[in-house]
Formats: sequence, C-alpha cells, structure tokens
Amino acid sequence: MRIGAYRNTARALAISALAAASLSAQESYALADGQVFLSTYCQACHQGKSGAAGFRIEDIQTIESFETEASDWGKVVTRVSNGAMPPQNAPAPELDARERFTQWANESLHTAACSLGITAGRRSIRRLNRDEYAATIRDLFDLQIDVAGLLPVDGAGGEGFDNAAETLFLSPLHSEKYIEVAKLTVDFASKEFKSRQKIFVAEPGPGKSPEQAAREILAAFLPRAYRRPVAQSEVESYVQLFEAATKQGNDFEPAILFAIRSVLVSPRFLFHYEPPNSSSAKQLLDQYSIANRLSYFLWGGLPDELLMDIAAKGRLHDPEVLRPLIQVMLRNDRALTFAERFVEQWLRTRQLEDDKAPDAELFPSYQIDEELRSDIRLQPVFFFQHVFKANLSLLSFLDSDSTIITGTLAQHFGLKFELQQSKDPRWMELPAGSNRGGLLGMPAVLAVSSYPYRTSPVLRGAWILDSILGTPPPPPPPNVPALEQSNRAKPSTVRELLTQHRENPVCASCHARIDPLGFALENYDSIGRWRDNQGGTDLDSSAQLSDGTAFHGPEGIRAALLERKDLFIRNLTRKMLGYALGRGLTLRDSCTVDEIVAKVKQNDYSALTLIEEVALSTPFLYQEGSTP
Repeated sequence: MRIGAYRNTARALAISALAAASLSAQESYALADGQVFLSTYCQACHQGKSGAAGFRIEDIQTIESFETEASDWGKVVTRVSNGAMPPQNAPAPELDARERFTQWANESLHTAACSLGITAGRRSIRRLNRDEYAATIRDLFDLQIDVAGLLPVDGAGGEGFDNAAETLFLSPLHSEKYIEVAKLTVDFASKEFKSRQKIFVAEPGPGKSPEQAAREILAAFLPRAYRRPVAQSEVESYVQLFEAATKQGNDFEPAILFAIRSVLVSPRFLFHYEPPNSSSAKQLLDQYSIANRLSYFLWGGLPDELLMDIAAKGRLHDPEVLRPLIQVMLRNDRALTFAERFVEQWLRTRQLEDDKAPDAELFPSYQIDEELRSDIRLQPVFFFQHVFKANLSLLSFLDSDSTIITGTLAQHFGLKFELQQSKDPRWMELPAGSNRGGLLGMPAVLAVSSYPYRTSPVLRGAWILDSILGTPPPPPPPNVPALEQSNRAKPSTVRELLTQHRENPVCASCHARIDPLGFALENYDSIGRWRDNQGGTDLDSSAQLSDGTAFHGPEGIRAALLERKDLFIRNLTRKMLGYALGRGLTLRDSCTVDEIVAKVKQNDYSALTLIEEVALSTPFLYQEGSTP
C-alpha cells in the first residue's frame, strides 16, 4: 500500500463542507460502524479460509489491525473508494456510506502510521527524465540544443509528475536513443567554441603526453558529469577507453571525444545515483546528493559551483545555510524551469498542446495567434514563479488582486492597462470586478478544464476538486449514458443539459458535488473569454454545494475556496513534496505533509516557507535504513 492508499488518505483527510458528512469520521464513525459496513458488503466473498483473493475480513476486526494489517486495509480502501468493490450485480453502498467508511478507515490508517514517527522513506534509483537529461546536457557543455524531443516521452507517476521513480525505468529503446543522442551531442559540442573550452582543458604539448592530457580532461569532466567528486579509479577507466581508441588509429581529439561519449551513456550519468545506506537506522544524505536533490528540484539541471562548494564544506543540511540558499536559487533564471515543469503538470495545462487544444474552427483566434497561445499557456507559470520569488501568500493561487499580464492577454480579457501594448509579462494590479484574480481567472486553466468544443461544468468542477482541493470525485458508475444523449428538445445551455442528466438518481449524488463548482465559472468560455449569455440565453452562474453553501460566479467560488484553504494547502504541499522527492508518496509520508502544512500555516501561508520546509524535511535530507 503506497501511492493509491496515500491518495485515498489525502481525499479522506479533506474534511469539509464538500463532503457529505457534516461531522468528522472520528466524531461520528467508530470501529463497530466499519465492521457493519464490511459485513454487509464484503463478508459474502471474503470470510473463512476460502476468502476471495486470500483476503478475510476476520483479519481486520481490531483497531490494532490498522498497524499490523495496513496493507490489507489499504487494498480495501482503494477498491471501495474506486467502486471496484463490491463487484457489479452485488448490493452496493450509497455514495455517502462509501465515503464515510473510506474516510474513517483512512484516518485510522493515518493515525497508526504517524504514531511510528516521521520516516525518510525508501528512495528508488531513478533515471534522469528526458527534460532533466536535456537540461543536464545543456549545462554540461554550455550547448544550446534541446535533445529532449529525440528521447521517448516519460509518463506521469507518483503524485502526477514525470520525474517519478516508478515510471523512470531503462528500456532497450532508451538505451538505443541514449547512444544516438550522446553521439549527436558530442559532435555538436566538438564544433562549438564554448563547448570545446569546457571539454579541452588540456592538450598534449612539450613535456605532456597525450595520456597525461587525456587524464586532466577526464578528471575535470567526470565530476561535472557525475555531479559529485570521483575516484581516481573512475578516471582511469575512461583513460583506458581513450588509449584503446588511440591504438585503433584515432588522433587525440577523436579519442577524447569517444571517451566523453562513453561517459554520457554511463549509469552514473543517466541515473540519480546516491550512495546506499548500509546501516539499519536512517542517516543524513551525503552532501553532494543533497546538492543534486536541490538542483534538480529547483532548477531541473546540474548543481552550480556555489552548490558544490557548499557541499564540499558540509553545510547543505544546515537550515541557516539552506534557507538563504533557496531564496538565491529561486531568484535565478533557471528557476523558471521548475515553475514550468511543476505548474504544467500540477494544473495539467501541458495537455493544451495535445487533446485539450481548443477547436480550431470554433476558436480560430487561439489557433491563429501564436503569441496569444503562448501567453495563455505561460501565464500560470509566470504567476507561480512570481509568487515564490516575491514570497507572496500561497492563497494568491485562489484569489489575488494582481496577476501576470501582457498586452495580448489584456486585449483577450477586454481589460485596459497603461502597458497594454507591452509584449513582456508584467505583474499588474487588476481593476475591480475584473474576475481575473488567481488561477481560476486564467484562460489556460479554463481551457484545460473544458472540452475543445464547449465548456463543461462537470470537467471544471472535477478539475477543482482534484487539482485545487485534492479531493477527486469517484469514477462514474458503469453504463452511464453520455451527457448529450437525450430524446428531449435540445437544451440551450450546458446547465439545462446537466439538469436533465441529473434526473438520473445514479448520477445525481456525484453531480451535486461536482457541478456547482463548474456552474460558477460558466461566464468564461472555453478559452477564458468573458460572456454573459449562451445561445441567446442569459447564463446562470449561481450555485449551491451539497451542504447548502450558496455562491454566485467567479467571485463567489473564490470565496468558497478560501473558506477551504487548508484543503488547498495540503494538496499543494503533497504535490510539492512528491515532485521534490521524485517518487510517489506513501501513507507514512502523510505525516511529513502534516508537519509542513503546520509550518506553512504558522507563517501565514508564506510561499517560501513551503519550499524551505520541503527541502528541510526528513524524506528530502535523509535516507531510510536498510532492512535485513
């Protein structure tokens, strides 16, 4: 029980008015209630020695079982939450009963896990993903080529990011591509003046043999490529490759380039390598591993000389050193890479390049105007970067009096600014009533949570529940008819269409939680332009949550989200920690999330506090002990 169980824990811990229960599970639900649920819906298949899949509910009948049988509990929660259990054609609980059970079970699992204390968690060896690989090549050779497109696309894992160890295996295809890209890279580098300066730091001359010059070159190159000091034996192994190339008739330069090319396909270059912890207790990572974790977290590439110098002095775990260092790193231009990779995967706006791109015939301005398209996609990235660089409140993502704007975006919004003709993104105060504060006023978010051809309150509501609050709705039940399938007269608005759809009781309970969030955003079209009517009918952007909370339009939903700000902060913290660690979070990592969230709240939701506390956390700085 790792990633799936933790995601369900995150959902269960999101106790708010968005949930059906008005009281927390601990106040209104007990072990006896949980056992009634299990005996009602699970006992028929999972009892006695012949329990299906080897699972017996008799094994999880005590509070202690949340610690001793955590794996079984995790499977139960995951399958009940996802609707996989009970099976089809068997009596199934109502959604409210299902959620109350999973909420209670997950809170109990969380309590049991955290009673054991904060853990470092296991760190899997992971490959550089293709963006990290391309950035490392650029940093290593000072070479302005992007080789990412030559490598296979990396799938998302862990907390939804493509730097997760779970997906970064090395396939035969990867091996072939790395050999090809290494040759291409070295060929380019050998012809570029700046790259040659980084490689050829020595050459044969009077009193210096080719082997001696090769040894100096490789002794300088390997520590940068491996991102750590290297042993003399490691240098000598590549000197031997150089010598083998010269024996085959190659001159000095081709022989050196052959050895350099070999470095680029070494596992020590291709993987985030950290010396293993052979002790049974957790221990502080070595300084150079911390330097690499920081650099690939906040820059997505090689650590610079400053980081390596601090590592050499053994100070990278010191909070008094780390805190100001993080501020310096976030002000560096390389931090834009972090903003872009994190935001486009967290908010899923990367999909605007693929299946989520607005329809070209219905929204020609988006397709024709490349500048508008770029500004729309980059607005949340620059917004994110500014929030962290200026150490603003993390609540700015929910609502803000200012935003990132360009002249093109101002025209798209129908807003007038003094710098309306500027093509550069600027942090500008918004006029009153602009409805553009925070993420929900950004066209990229509004487009990715729509269909390419029309808006969707369902998609937008589900996007808010998942990406903002971290409380994704359960998957729809099987055999639900498509929304557009109706024998009645064609509705004039999406709201009317959904009203018909919700007459189906199977659909009503879920849609009552999802749709209101999307209805409040119906004044934005699929590319974020403001509109007052649809098909000649005035749009109704009023909404009411299942707990009775009523609100109207973008301003109302922002206020509703601010009332649930702790859900948002917890979700963002979980995402940030998973991205920084490069792996999916486990149930025990939720204890670290608790600790970071508490520090962020103590510091008035400071953006910088989030980054600092992630970088100072036990999972980031420590290695778990080895299991015998």
